[in-house]
Amino acid sequence: MAEEVILLDVWASSFGMRARIALREMGVEFDLREEDLSNKSPLLLKMNPVHKKIPVLIHNGKPVCESLLIVQYIDETWGHESPLLPSNPYERARDRFWADYADKKIYPAVRAVFLSMGEDQEAAKKENIECWKVLEGELGDKAYFGGERFGYADVSLIPFYSWLYALETLADSNIVEEFPKMASWAKRCMQRESVAKSLPDQHKLYDYIMERRKKLQAQ
Repeated sequence: MAEEVILLDVWASSFGMRARIALREMGVEFDLREEDLSNKSPLLLKMNPVHKKIPVLIHNGKPVCESLLIVQYIDETWGHESPLLPSNPYERARDRFWADYADKKIYPAVRAVFLSMGEDQEAAKKENIECWKVLEGELGDKAYFGGERFGYADVSLIPFYSWLYALETLADSNIVEEFPKMASWAKRCMQRESVAKSLPDQHKLYDYIMERRKKLQAQ
């Protein structure tokens, strides 16, 4: 019996990008279903009744919610030959720390740059630069965050690279020049087919963000 793998997602979601990358890293064929968050599908409401959010991975009818849990599930289910998480407990904990850092520090800072105005936006710009400094220091001279192999921390962090053009434009900064190690890491990740296929066009994403800003300003 063939496996049924469905991913409920939205093209602009950095969290959904994680699931797409992980599935493609493992060579898993999946049915990608685009959700309209203003008119959520009955399937989404059924499969994630608690949060009613994307992404949701549905494997043979069983749902897995929350992007980092989805990536771990994909790794444990299909990653036996080339796992994303290392076998060493300390290295595994470190990878999970940086994935958590992405959710608790990077995402709020980036979102605030995009959606806030005035003094709030200026504060968000500073916070965002501090996050990049931390990541640049942690990456150091390594090829990837876990060392020489593309892994869990990279899958968790690389989706935010898709926001780079919008971030540099709205924050009036040149992140590529300021953080060359992170820029090289992102370029290295983008050379992977799993990443290149999963991250959307940065200019398309910028247009999407500007539309969101216009709606907020009109309120």
